[in-house]
Amino acid sequence: MTKVYSLDKILAVLPQIDLVSEIADGFRAYSNGRVTVPPVAELLFPEDHGELHIKYGAIKGDDVFVIKVATGFFNNPKVGLPPFGGCMLVLSQKTGAVEAVLLEAGELTNHRTAAAGAVAAQYLAPRKVDCIGIIGSGVQARLQAGYLRKVTKCRKLTLWARDPDKAQKAADDMAELGYSVTLSQDVPSLCAVSNLIVTTTPSKEPLITADMVQPGTHITAMGSDSPDKCELDPALLGKANLVIADSISQCSSQGELHHAIDAGRIQAKQVLELGHIITNSAVGRADDSQITIADLTGVAVQDIVIAKAVMAKLNSWP
Repeated sequence: MTKVYSLDKILAVLPQIDLVSEIADGFRAYSNGRVTVPPVAELLFPEDHGELHIKYGAIKGDDVFVIKVATGFFNNPKVGLPPFGGCMLVLSQKTGAVEAVLLEAGELTNHRTAAAGAVAAQYLAPRKVDCIGIIGSGVQARLQAGYLRKVTKCRKLTLWARDPDKAQKAADDMAELGYSVTLSQDVPSLCAVSNLIVTTTPSKEPLITADMVQPGTHITAMGSDSPDKCELDPALLGKANLVIADSISQCSSQGELHHAIDAGRIQAKQVLELGHIITNSAVGRADDSQITIADLTGVAVQDIVIAKAVMAKLNSWP
């Protein structure tokens, strides 16, 4: 019989999971060729500032596979609704039967995305993070701040967002996490004081240009998960000492890498995958003067590992 789990039950067990380690293991499996991940399916609703992504895949030899349906309708807060939605289907690799439906309403997607940002920082940030810079003021900006506490001792943070009121609310929430938060007047000012920067917006125009970034900075770009989105100037990827993708094939078609390749600033063969950095089969940051960039578009293996981890906890839940 198919089990259906509500959001409240999912959220009850989520804090019991070491999600940063789980996501790192997923990236390692993916880059080592142990995961089948078909291309992302996407459906856009531009008139309502909405989008649908379907991501699915299977770890070879596993018991289950996962299909994730995720929506983002960014006008929803204006009518009192959350911007994110979706669910995950867990199916048997042996019979194809639907074993469970996780009614996670986008929460697992948001947490696995934030955990991926923490993994990227863990392996690519300079040894001493002087200040964390976060661009954006939404759910993902807050979660990135939360998960970065697990991998860095830095508690100094600067934030910039287009809407000053939303920026202040996000800053207040991050202060409750233990950060000393400063609101930045603009993106160049944020880049001038931050050597670990995370971008979390759905921007369609570059927010960070090559001349803004100081030597020794690591940037994790989270927002560009479709071909029309772009947070980083392609010239910045060309300038970077090291560009890392969660999936080279996926980022080449819909991430920051996609725009940089089209602009002739970089070639896919110059890019490494995060899973290879984690397993030490590729060279990561060589010194603290390098500029490194992680282009994270969200890979189905993240959905697989978080769904499996949640299912394991739910099945042992009293």
